[in-house]
Amino acid sequence: MMTEYFDIDGPVLIKPRVFSDSRGHFLETFNQERYREILGDVEFVQDNLSLSELNVVRGLHFQIPPFAQGKLVSVVRGAVVDVIVDLRKDSASYGRHLAVELNEEEHHQIWIPSGFAHGFLSIRKNTLFSYKCTAPYSPASERTLLWNDPDLAINWKVDVPIVSEKDALGELFRNFESPF
Repeated sequence: MMTEYFDIDGPVLIKPRVFSDSRGHFLETFNQERYREILGDVEFVQDNLSLSELNVVRGLHFQIPPFAQGKLVSVVRGAVVDVIVDLRKDSASYGRHLAVELNEEEHHQIWIPSGFAHGFLSIRKNTLFSYKCTAPYSPASERTLLWNDPDLAINWKVDVPIVSEKDALGELFRNFESPF
């Protein structure tokens, strides 16, 4: 397993070791001891899968304390452009975002600590996306920033996205008061 760090402190790109032969491949998607060395003492309490069609944008979602979630995300099938936005008000990178392609061929994962909004664009049909979360889903704690907020200036690289009503009504970043 290899790791890469970004110019935004906190998130980590994890590249699991993949063993391939004529039968297919095998990889370890999570090992508590190995991941503890990278992420620290993180406890995952919920796993989620989402299926998305081509050009679906999901996000930008997060949960506020006390149900703030750290997430370990990856693509099981298909590919996405994964986007995270730093919401930590004391961070030097507050309001900045990262965009990284995740796909089924490379099996990379991104660790997203709490204090970040998260979203993705599905760039293939029938993309299956996996999340390991450090807190359970809490509808009362869930928040959404507007996916195409001009102040965030995220280049989603899609002309006609498919967006849920909830995501289309997300809060503008300039009106957001961070609890992080």
